[in-house]
Amino acid sequence: MQSANLGFPRIGGARELKKALESFWAKESSAQELLQEAYKLKCANWTFQKEAGLDWVPCNDFSLYDHVLDTAVMVGAVPERYLVCGGVSDLDVYFAMARGFQGRPACGGEAVDLSALPMKKWFDTNYHYIVPEFFRYQYFKLCTQKPVDEFLEAKALGVRARPVLLGPVSFLLLGKERDGGSELLLLERLLPVYEELLAKLRSAGAEWVQIDEPCLVLDLTREAKDAYLTAYKRLSPPAGLKIMLTSYFGGLEDNLDLVVSLPVAGLHVDLVRGFSQFERVLEIIPAGMSLSLGLIDGRNIWRSDLDHKRQLLKKAAAKLGSQWLQVAPSCSLLHVPVDLELETHLDPEVKPWLAFAKQKISEVVALCHALNQGEGAVQDVLEQSQTALRARTSSSRVHNPEVRSRMAAVTSDMYERSQPFGERYRLQRQRLGLPLLPTTTIGSFPQTQEVRRARAAFKAGRSGKLEYEAFLKEEIRKVVAFQEEIGLDVLVHGEPERSDMVEYFGERLNGFLFTARGWVQSYGSRCVRPPIIFGDVSRSAPMTVDWALYAQSLTKKPMKGMLTGPVTILQWSFVRDDQPRSETCRQIALALRDEVLDLERAGIGVIQIDEPALREGLPLRQREHHAYLKWAVECFKLAACGVRDETQIHTHMCYCEFNNIIEAIAELDADVISFETSRSQMELLDVFAEYRYPNGIGPGVYDIHSPRVPSCEEMVRLLQLALKVIPADNIWVNPDCGLKTRRWEEVAPALRNMVAAARQVRAARGKS
Repeated sequence: MQSANLGFPRIGGARELKKALESFWAKESSAQELLQEAYKLKCANWTFQKEAGLDWVPCNDFSLYDHVLDTAVMVGAVPERYLVCGGVSDLDVYFAMARGFQGRPACGGEAVDLSALPMKKWFDTNYHYIVPEFFRYQYFKLCTQKPVDEFLEAKALGVRARPVLLGPVSFLLLGKERDGGSELLLLERLLPVYEELLAKLRSAGAEWVQIDEPCLVLDLTREAKDAYLTAYKRLSPPAGLKIMLTSYFGGLEDNLDLVVSLPVAGLHVDLVRGFSQFERVLEIIPAGMSLSLGLIDGRNIWRSDLDHKRQLLKKAAAKLGSQWLQVAPSCSLLHVPVDLELETHLDPEVKPWLAFAKQKISEVVALCHALNQGEGAVQDVLEQSQTALRARTSSSRVHNPEVRSRMAAVTSDMYERSQPFGERYRLQRQRLGLPLLPTTTIGSFPQTQEVRRARAAFKAGRSGKLEYEAFLKEEIRKVVAFQEEIGLDVLVHGEPERSDMVEYFGERLNGFLFTARGWVQSYGSRCVRPPIIFGDVSRSAPMTVDWALYAQSLTKKPMKGMLTGPVTILQWSFVRDDQPRSETCRQIALALRDEVLDLERAGIGVIQIDEPALREGLPLRQREHHAYLKWAVECFKLAACGVRDETQIHTHMCYCEFNNIIEAIAELDADVISFETSRSQMELLDVFAEYRYPNGIGPGVYDIHSPRVPSCEEMVRLLQLALKVIPADNIWVNPDCGLKTRRWEEVAPALRNMVAAARQVRAARGKS
């Protein structure tokens, strides 16, 4: 039996990649310095995995921004408009596709204003990928040899490397054909590029290549299934090179017969999210096909039950022969933090229950050694696993009888508002006194270096509570004054006290645990530090009321109370795996309900409960959607529906495709929903028009994930598109998302333009 990994975190234990990228973008370092830092990170990752004892170490799993974007550049799928910034493989072109570009290109020529390509969530994770853009007459060509180059770099270090490629069918399915045709019609043009690349990898000395086809765990059309047959019959690699076809994030289910018919040397299956496929895979995998068993959870941070995993491996070995098996994580370890050992101040009771990327590699190797060399070779590791499992199961900190009792007392009327939307909205407009097309923001304002330094000093004990609170009040005062000065209609306090929209609440709720360096990449240089939900959740005291009250005292305009919703807190945390996720989510919702009611009692008339992760949590298989949406909607309503009719509830979602969940969104019964639409040029509004969504809608009119400043005219055009499908009385005007990651130099002019655009459209409608 052999051990393998599918992918390793790119960012570095101290977020070295984030710092290098942001230094390069700020023109504080050169491209050469950025690439040198990237090389150091790759080498460190490869060396660790080799020394940990892996038989197969992944390469080409590293990316400067996103692996899907890397693939697009590699095959020449670069929209022509970006080429004003240079050649296909130039860094300026690469980052323009990811982030947009505004100004004069370094290669010369006229000033340009380029929007970034759209971003979407990577399946049901919190990682974002760049959506490739295709055209009907798309031409593909091998434009970079990144997979070959990285294989040779790893090989030079003595690493037995396995290149990782995003498969051609999933690559096309994850993209967007701009002319309205099927992306899969481009497959015949794309396959020669993959054939050329495989030949180059074999010439470089590669023995295996890992080809990821994550779309194999989705409900596939007949066209998609035929595409897989076409692709892998064509991609017969040169003699001596073997394909490990890799699926993850779920079971193959009805696609399993198709997959085992493909002429590939190996198959990887996820036995964490898709455990039910284990027996069936063992039954039908063809003789001579290697099987990679994804037994270690690549998406959560709990230590594995190695004894249970070992029994599964023994069963597989007895059935197939150990020489045909590989043991691996369920998916790439991109989705977990780098190293638990960096957590020097973590709760000593809970820390032994956890495993980050480096520890998961050790678990993979231990399982492999246990089968190859016998249990005695790794007895200490196996005993530690069982000790941790017993301690976690019996811990009194995990189960809270008071929480369980309160959950049992929830009644059906707690999930509903007392009046329908139309009546509520009339009362709310009277109370708030808002104009047509009211303007607002999503919540956060720029987290400047000054804000971050002040927070760090307070957390490190270098400043006192009174000093820190005085600083925060001054930041809030400046943000409120700015919003009044530019003429926003509903204000926010800017959230200077919050480092992260989930972390802030988790730190104030019981049942949560936080790391110091447990960073995970969300997109590009954006890293998050997910909380760990290890026990029953409850609220001990108000979490946001004092800051909302202070901000409201500075203005006569409505001030929004800002909360993160229960589904998003759940989705963006590492969640306990000893009870259904729905149960944990209801506990969070009940704690948030207390906060909502406290805000209302304090006089806050607009309360936003953000749920950007609602769509992200949707199961990958259609048949599982209803059950998930039922409890997800109920959890939102449990948090939101205790307020009076005149209190306005907002929610926010971003980077979602709403087509298949629009009815569930309507069932949330939020008075106003805001969401991302600017990158898609208001495309997402079509479904709201077809469904005749009844409540208020705030379609984002500018992309905050790009540093470019949109013009007033651009936002006017987007608002005019929105008015074609949504009644003016229902439209709100806002950015796509919170402004925390942007600089004031970008935010101030963009918001001024947004307010001007709303006023211009109001005036035009007044004349008509």
